[in-house]
Amino acid sequence: MEPLANGILSGNRRALSKAITLVESTRSDHRQQADDLLARLMPHTGNSFRIGITGSPGVGKSTFIEAIGETIIARGQKLAVLAIDPSSARSGGSILGDKTRMESLTQNERAYIRPTPAGKTLGGVARRSFETMLLCEATGFDVVMVETVGVGQSETRVADMTDMFLLLLSPGGGDELQGIKRGIIELADLLIVNKADGTQEALAKKTASDYRNALKLLRPRHATWSPPVATCSALEGTGIADLWNSISKYRQFVENNDVHDPQRRKQMRTWMWSQISEGLIEALYKEKTMADLISKTEENVYEGRLPASTAANRLLQTFLGIEK
Repeated sequence: MEPLANGILSGNRRALSKAITLVESTRSDHRQQADDLLARLMPHTGNSFRIGITGSPGVGKSTFIEAIGETIIARGQKLAVLAIDPSSARSGGSILGDKTRMESLTQNERAYIRPTPAGKTLGGVARRSFETMLLCEATGFDVVMVETVGVGQSETRVADMTDMFLLLLSPGGGDELQGIKRGIIELADLLIVNKADGTQEALAKKTASDYRNALKLLRPRHATWSPPVATCSALEGTGIADLWNSISKYRQFVENNDVHDPQRRKQMRTWMWSQISEGLIEALYKEKTMADLISKTEENVYEGRLPASTAANRLLQTFLGIEK
């Protein structure tokens, strides 16, 4: 792993792509190699600003990321974008079309875009998104953006791995407000109403006003930070510079108010437990002595002969060797 680690530390993008593929692999030998690689790189991580971006399908996340990304690069910084694509429940495949939607960034040598299928992982991110983010930091990217699958109550997981959480909204007033879950609004550090152009500009401003009023009734993520609600047109590029100024102000806030380091430590602990949970489920299915019992138990639950809670307890007790 030493040559691969050296390649990453020298900013080699091919080495980064190879390392991400290794980290995302489910093979046990690859997992051991990935753990070795991450251990070598950990001292060189943590220096980027991590931004999570979510929003409902069609809100313009890719267009927004490209617009704000060009602003970041114009200021002399390097940007990595981790775009999580939804996976098919049937085939498990993903389209991975974000590179085609971010054509300008894709061609910029100071930007790196990595589409990743979400797989079976809930929360809007892929299972190894956190480790992938660390690899990007070790490669020397100043800003790492994580674009989630799409808005929903479970999308809040991205807030557990980033420094700032952006919620992108479409002009829609009260209907839009009803469609977004409270939990995700309370976690947002900045709310952005996109597509504020043409005939929708007035509606976008009204939507922003509705959200400002709604936020007065909610508890913010940080007691001393009131999330701004802004409007922009990613397509026309209007309002993007002001948004980057708001993001920069938030970064100053977390760094000057003893928020950054405690939040990062909490994120590491949260991600550790999420990996433990997923690892236990994997181990349960891989245990050969459990295969027949799992099959019979699933059949009993499916046929209504056994409550799901009872079935789960029995499987766990058997797997862990617990005598009831």
